[in-house]
Amino acid sequence: MRVALLTKEYPPEVYGGAGVHVEYLARELSHLTTVDVHCFGADRPGPGAAPAVYSYRPWDRLAGSAPHLAALQTMSVNMAMAPALDQADVAHSHTWYANFAGHLAKLLYDIPHVATVHSLEPMRPWKAEQLGGGYAISTFCERTGLEAADAIAAVSAAVRDDILRCYPAVDPDRVAVVHNGIDPDEWHPDHDVTALERHGVDPDAPTVIFVGRVTRQKGINHLLDAVRLLDPEVQLVLRAGSPDTPELAQELAAQVDEVRAERGRVIWIEDMLDRWEMMQLLTNADVFCCPSIYEPLGLVNLEAMSCETAVVASDVGGIPEVVHDGVTGTLVHFDPVSDSDPAPADPARYAVDLATAITATIADPGRRDAMGRAGRQRVIDHFAWSAIAGQILDLYRGVLD
Repeated sequence: MRVALLTKEYPPEVYGGAGVHVEYLARELSHLTTVDVHCFGADRPGPGAAPAVYSYRPWDRLAGSAPHLAALQTMSVNMAMAPALDQADVAHSHTWYANFAGHLAKLLYDIPHVATVHSLEPMRPWKAEQLGGGYAISTFCERTGLEAADAIAAVSAAVRDDILRCYPAVDPDRVAVVHNGIDPDEWHPDHDVTALERHGVDPDAPTVIFVGRVTRQKGINHLLDAVRLLDPEVQLVLRAGSPDTPELAQELAAQVDEVRAERGRVIWIEDMLDRWEMMQLLTNADVFCCPSIYEPLGLVNLEAMSCETAVVASDVGGIPEVVHDGVTGTLVHFDPVSDSDPAPADPARYAVDLATAITATIADPGRRDAMGRAGRQRVIDHFAWSAIAGQILDLYRGVLD
């Protein structure tokens, strides 16, 4: 069997959970079958590597910075990928950025298209800020690919529910739940403080850490509101980059400046970090906070748990499938405005609830440490990549029968 994995992100150009997922899935599947990765961006090794990696870039005639052009550029990459998929037995796309390429391969070569859903465009209305009219195109690519896909892997049961609600034409029998995974041998506790010293983090201060992209989805602004309610000795570390828009980056910078002026102790790291730095920052934090207002699964929660860090997270999407409330962390209830508007119905209440959960976790070191140990064990028991690759291989076999 020859599998073509279609993705926007692939190392070294990875900025989110979908890219991490594809990296590890490709590695594990390569032990089981032949895998080619087709991705966006700079040239990669190509044939001869395992997996082989091929790169594609947008058409030159679509160059420009207008928001809608980003969606057209993505479609051009999908069309460039399609002719290279003629030798594949299965096309497996990841996110709307590659769904259309998988759909084209299905039409052109009569091969099955499998799609992994990491998130859904209708669940992220704020992307209209980022893409303008291109948001309608991204939704079109996603809908077209998913409605015709032979099988869909949802990264959580919550995402499966969202798929069937957003795209009722999708046959429920074609949608399986296959969680994201993590390698606990690569993500493990590291109590060294070299990374903390490098980034100006006080190793002796009680610390809350956030890791994620600068996007409304991640709820960073609500965490900053909560930090105002914490003991002034508590330190906040934000590893937050890759903003959706320059305007959103400016908005976050202004809020960070306000919080710093009010209480200090906010360290904002915008650069991507090496894994060893992330492990040290996570391990030495008292709490990892995931204040997302929309989160299909939340791979970063698994990274924190693998480093034995207690988690405080919203109870949205697939997070409750990862974080065992009261055992590996604390879930904070989140009420959205509506199904179509995921903003918090009561932002002030949400900030208070986040602050209360964080304070309680920091104040009880014994319980906090027990949550950290339980979190790592949960990762080992339920989220190993070898088992997840086996589930994906079973999906391939099912659509090829």
